[in-house]
Order: sequence, then C-alpha cells, then structure tokens
Amino acid sequence: MKTVSVLRDDVQGWNKLQKQIHDLTDLAQMDDESLEAELENEVSKLEGELEKRSFDAMFSGPYDRDDAILAIHAGAGGTDSQDWAEMLQRMYLRWMEERGFSADILDSTPGEEAGIKSATISVSGEYAFGYLRSEKGVHRLVRLSPFDSAHRRHTSFALIEVLPQVSMGDADIEINAGDIKMDVFRSSGAGGQNVQKNATAVRLTHIPTGIVVTCQNERSQTQNREFAMRILRARLLELKNAEKEEERAVLRGEYTKAEWGSQIRSYVLHPYQMVKDHRTDFQIGNVQAVLDGDLDPLMEDYLKNGQEK
Repeated sequence: MKTVSVLRDDVQGWNKLQKQIHDLTDLAQMDDESLEAELENEVSKLEGELEKRSFDAMFSGPYDRDDAILAIHAGAGGTDSQDWAEMLQRMYLRWMEERGFSADILDSTPGEEAGIKSATISVSGEYAFGYLRSEKGVHRLVRLSPFDSAHRRHTSFALIEVLPQVSMGDADIEINAGDIKMDVFRSSGAGGQNVQKNATAVRLTHIPTGIVVTCQNERSQTQNREFAMRILRARLLELKNAEKEEERAVLRGEYTKAEWGSQIRSYVLHPYQMVKDHRTDFQIGNVQAVLDGDLDPLMEDYLKNGQEK
C-alpha cells in the first residue's frame, strides 16, 4: 500500500503537469497578445516544475525515498581528524535543517582533546537517503592546524557512512534473536545532570558478522534498543547489497576493493580555498558556504552525473 500510494502521487503529479501544458497550448493558439505576459509567466513556472520533477525522477533506487542513517568516523589525523569529524557533523546538521529534515543524534563519542571520534545520526525526510547516498566515502580536509603549535598545514580524514532506514517488512533481512548479544551501560555525558544514573545505553553485537551497534541518545533502554536494532538492520542490508555488488563486479572483471585512502571529496582551506568532488571533478570556491551546509550543488551534480553514466 505504501508503494501504491507513492506511485499514485507521482502519476497524479505528472498528469496535472500534462493538463497544464495542454491548457497553455490552447491559450497560445488563440493568438491573443493580451495573454502573452501571462503565458510567459506560466511557462516559466512549468519549466521550473518540470526540472524539479525530472530531478526527482533520478531517485529510482529501492531505498531513495526512505529515511537515512548517517555515521561519521574520524580517521587518520589524530585530534585534527576528530575536529574534522565534528565539523562534518555540523555541516550535515545545517544541511538537514535547511532542507526541513529532522535529525536525531543516536550516538556520539567525544574526542580526547577536541571534536568527536564518531557519531550516528537518524535523518527523516523525503528522499533523505536518495540525497545523502552521494556523501558516502572518505572526506579529506587540508588546513593550517589550530592544534599545532607551529601552525603547520595538516591533512585530516573522516569516513561517512550512509544507510537506508528500513522497517522490518521492507527489507529481506532476518535477524535471529540468538545471534544478538546485548550489553547495557550508562550513557556518557557532559557531567552533572546530563549523566544517566541508570544503565539505559545499549550495545548490540551481531555474532555471525561481528557488527557492533550502540545507541545512548534516549532515556529509555527500550527506545535505545529499538534504534540500535534499526541501525543493525540497515548495516546488515548494506553488507548484503555490498556482497551482491562484489559478485557482479567480479563477473564483469571490474572488481577492485575499496580502500580507506580513496577520498571522494577534498576540502582545501590552505594554501587556496576549494571544495572538489573527485568523482565528478565538480569544484566550488566558497568553502565556508559548503561547511555551513550548502551541499545541494555537490549532491545534485553527483546525482546528475551518475544518471548520465
């Protein structure tokens, strides 16, 4: 029923657009000069609607319409890398807010001196996964380090994972209760009233794959377990899809293992300023705007480039 509802809305939208085109065509054939300004205005609106619908049609993946889980992991670079991971978290939260998506930080591990070691964010909104799948991969930052007393240039790395939030019935994933080990512990916090006195945080270990998921955002152990199960289901789905892709790639003779250092995007703050997507060669000179959440040009270029291929 969910699929039927989505398809019905799509078809009705295209039919409405087609009707508007026919109505405007009939008006244009009247050859009335007094209608010229109105016609031009309506055609402009139709072109904008057509461009939007054509772009939305690129979201044809099985989970593109779904909510997403965004995970950020600090990589090589020590404190700089952990600071970079927190900068990325701020960037994505800004982008989500601008798009009207709701974001919920499910789990976060602070760095020793600054920044974060990792964070997991639940993202809800139409086409959340469709947009965010363009961000999956290693992100590289080049800047003068604020943590280096000599103020030298440092390169930092962070890994972005993007998973679809799938419900129990939407994906062919079976999780046996006997395959899961659950540990509970107290949530880490900033101290004082923020520290949970009860063990509400949950850590799930999927024994067959070794996948470990933690969630400590909610005050209820039951809610944390529910969120952790949702993340575990998403990770198992990604693992299953990755295995299928590897099999297909081997059959095509194209299989190459993805390595940590192969960054998808570089953010350079020194000696010049530029954000470059290495998959499409798309570049933006205003780095600060991107770090403030202006990601749409990068995402849309990646999606359009993929569609053309």
